[in-house]
Amino acid sequence: MRGLLRALTVRGRSFVAAGAAAVFCGLLIPEPDLVRIGALLIALPVLSAFGAGRARYRLSCVRSVSPARLPAGQSASLTIRLTNVSKLRTGLLLAEDTVPYALGSRPRFIFEGISAGGSRAYTYQLGSDTRGRYTIGPLRVRVADSFGLVSITRAFTSTSVLTITPRIISLARPPLGGYWLGDSEHGRRSIAASGEDDVAPRAYRTGDSLQRVHWRSTARYGELMVRREEQYWRNTASLFLDTRRGSYSSSMFELAVTAAASIGVHLAGEGFEARFVTSEGEVPRQGTFRDTLLDTLAVLRPSRAVSIEVGTQALGTGGGQVIAVLGDIAPAQARELAAARRGTAPGVALFLAESGAANVTASAQVLTAAGWRVAVVPDAVRLATAWQELYRDGGSSAAVPGGIISTGATSTGSTVGVSADGSGGAATVRDSAGPDSVGRDSVGPDSVGEASHG
Repeated sequence: MRGLLRALTVRGRSFVAAGAAAVFCGLLIPEPDLVRIGALLIALPVLSAFGAGRARYRLSCVRSVSPARLPAGQSASLTIRLTNVSKLRTGLLLAEDTVPYALGSRPRFIFEGISAGGSRAYTYQLGSDTRGRYTIGPLRVRVADSFGLVSITRAFTSTSVLTITPRIISLARPPLGGYWLGDSEHGRRSIAASGEDDVAPRAYRTGDSLQRVHWRSTARYGELMVRREEQYWRNTASLFLDTRRGSYSSSMFELAVTAAASIGVHLAGEGFEARFVTSEGEVPRQGTFRDTLLDTLAVLRPSRAVSIEVGTQALGTGGGQVIAVLGDIAPAQARELAAARRGTAPGVALFLAESGAANVTASAQVLTAAGWRVAVVPDAVRLATAWQELYRDGGSSAAVPGGIISTGATSTGSTVGVSADGSGGAATVRDSAGPDSVGRDSVGPDSVGEASHG
C-alpha cells in the first residue's frame, strides 16, 4: 500500500481521496450509486499502477561509453538505447541517468512512445577535470499511465564505468638505450642498438636441450656443442613514482601523477618494454604497460609510507634505464635510489617541487654525483621543457656528466641553467634563444596528448 501511494501523482491521489469520500457519504446516506462511483474512483489509480508496472519490466537497456578511458579535461560520449520487447506500444517515458557529481549534472531525456520491438537511443557528453574511476548509472525510467494518475520509477541494473586518467603532456626527444636478452653466460647485458646476434656455439651443459646441439661444431671440436639462443635487442625502462604523502603538497602530488602518466605514455609510444614502480613496490601488469599505468594513476592516492625502501628494492630487480618522479625526499633516500640503478644504465630524476623545498637541492646533488641527470620542475608548464633538456646532449646520462636542470620562465622566453659537477667545482651554462633553445615545439609522431610549454 505504501508503494502504491508513492507511485500516485497529485491527480491520482485526488482521485483516491474523492473516491473515499464518495464511498463514505454513500454509506451514510445510504446511496448505492454514490458508493459505486467512489469505488470506481479508487479502483482506477490502482489498475493504472498495475498496468504501468507491467510495462516497465518489458523494456531493455543497453549502454555504451566511448572512449572508456580518457585524460582529464576531455569528454566521452555515452549512448543509452531503450528497446521495447513487449507487443504493446509504450507511453511517454521520462528517463534520468545517475551520474556522479564530479562528471556533471544528471541528464534527463524523454522517450516518446516506442512501438513493439522498436528502440530509441539518446547520447550525451560527460567528462571531468578530476581523475578517478566513475560508475555511471543505473538509468531510472518513470512510466506514466495515459490518465496521468500514476508515475512509477524503476531503475535498470546495468551501469557504465568511465576512467579519467591524469592529463597527458606531450614529450619530445625519446630516451635512448638498449638491452639484449637471451641465453648467455652473463644474462642481460648492454649492447649497441645496432649490434648483431651472438650465434657462436658453446660447450654442452647439463640440462641443455638436445635439439640445440650444433653437430658441425661437435664434429669439429670433438665434444658436444650447442647453439646459443637468438638474442635480441630491446629498450627497457623502469618508471618510479614516489607516492608518499609527506613528499608533496596536494597540488604537487597531482603534478607528479601527471608527469608519471606523460612519461609512461611517451615510453609506450616509443616501444619501450617498461614497468611501473611506486614507493610501495612494483605494480603488477594487467594488459599492456600503458593500460596498467593509466588505470593505476587514475585512482592513485598518496600513501602513508615513510620510506622508499620497498620501491628501490623492486627497482633493483629490473634492468634498463631508471626514470624517477620524486618529491621532497631526503638525501639518504636519494642515495638509496641511486644504489638501485644497475650498471651503466641511464638514470633520470624529475623533482616535482616548489621553490625553496628543503631537501631537493641536496638530494639532487646526491643523484648528480652518482651520474644521474636531474631536473627540478615547479609546474606542469615546464615539464616538457625539462624533459627535452634532460636528453638534449646525446640522450643518455651514461655518455655525459650528470647535471641539474632548473627551468624558469622570464619575460622574454625560457632560460635554462645547467650545473654540472666537474673535477674542480661547479660550472654554470646559460642558453639564450637560438636554434636549440628550450620552448621549441618538437613533438614526435607517436606523442599523445597536448604539449604545454612554458
